[in-house]
Amino acid sequence: MNNDNFEFWKMAFDMKAIDKNLLGQAVKCDKNPFGEISPEQYEEISGEKFTLV
Repeated sequence: MNNDNFEFWKMAFDMKAIDKNLLGQAVKCDKNPFGEISPEQYEEISGEKFTLV
C-alpha cells in the first residue's frame, strides 16, 4: 500500500536528506501510533527490516 506519505519519505531517503534512524521515527507502531508509514513500507524504502530500539 503506497500513499502520499510513503512517496515523501521515499523521496527524502533516496535524496539522502534523511537516514535510516530518522526514517524509523516515521514508522507507525506501538511506540509511535501517529507514524506516517508502516513497518513494511520502511523495509521497502530502506531495504532493512524495521525493529524497535
